[in-house]
Amino acid sequence: MTSPAPASSRRAVFLDVDGTYAHHGKVPDAHVDAVRAARRAGHVVLLCTGRPASLLPDAITSAGFDGYVAGAGAYAELDGEVLLDTRFPAHLAARARAALEAHGALYFLEAPDATYAYPSAIETMQTYLPRRSVHSRAEEEGRKAVTSALRPTEDLSDVVFGKITTFHAETPLPEIAAEIGPEVSVIPSSIPDLGPGAGEMFLTGVHKASGIVAVIERLGLAPEHVVAFGDGPNDFEMLELAGTAVAIEGSSPALLALADHVAAPPEQAGLAAAFAELGLLG
Repeated sequence: MTSPAPASSRRAVFLDVDGTYAHHGKVPDAHVDAVRAARRAGHVVLLCTGRPASLLPDAITSAGFDGYVAGAGAYAELDGEVLLDTRFPAHLAARARAALEAHGALYFLEAPDATYAYPSAIETMQTYLPRRSVHSRAEEEGRKAVTSALRPTEDLSDVVFGKITTFHAETPLPEIAAEIGPEVSVIPSSIPDLGPGAGEMFLTGVHKASGIVAVIERLGLAPEHVVAFGDGPNDFEMLELAGTAVAIEGSSPALLALADHVAAPPEQAGLAAAFAELGLLG
C-alpha cells in the first residue's frame, strides 16, 4: 500500500466489477448514485476489471465512468482514448492455444472488441456451468449474460487477444502455463466448483496496476491519489499500489491484509457506504 493523499484532494477511484461493484452482473442503485456523486465532486472513477471491455454491458457501465482498466490490466481507456492495449504476440498465442487444446481445455480469448470462442465451447459452457457452479437464479442470469456476449468463431488462429479464460481443462492450469513458458502467468477461476483447470491466463507482468499506472500518469496523479476496491486474486497488485486500498468482506486473508478499509459486499451496497466514509461524495 502507498500512503494516501489528503481526503480533500482529487482522487482516481478504481472499482473491480464482479463481487465488488456488481453482484452476478447486477449493480445496486446505491452504487450508481455513489459513482455519479463522486464524479460530480471532481474525482475520476473507472472500472478496473478482469473482464475484457467487450464483456462490459450497459447494465454495468450505465452509471457513467471516466474510463476502464479491462482485461486485468491489458487494456486501459480514459475519456475515450486508448492508453494501453497489450496483446499476446503471435508466436506465444499459438503456443498457448496448442497447449490448452492438448489438455482438453475449454476456453475463450478476450480482446477489447470481442471475446471469441469455439461454438462447441460456448455450447458446453452454457450447459456445463449451470450444472456445476450455479447456486441461484442471479448466478444463472449472470452466466447467461456472459455466454450470450461471446462471439462464436470456428478458427481462432487469427484472433489477437490480451487474456485467456478457461472454464475446464483436464490438467491444472498452472501446469499448462508451465509448459507454455515463463511469458504467461495464471490465477484460479473466481467461479467456484470448476476445478484446477479453470482460471485466467495472462502475460507475465501485466496486471491491474499496469493499467492504473497508465491512467494516473495521463491524469498527472500519483499512486497516493488512487483509491482501489477489490475482492479477488487479480486485485493484489492494485491494492498494493493504491494510496487507499479497500477490500470487500469475505476476500482472502491475504487480500484483507493489504487493505486500509473493508467494505460490505455489493448485495449490501457496500461501496456507497465506503465512498461516504472516504469523503468521495463531496
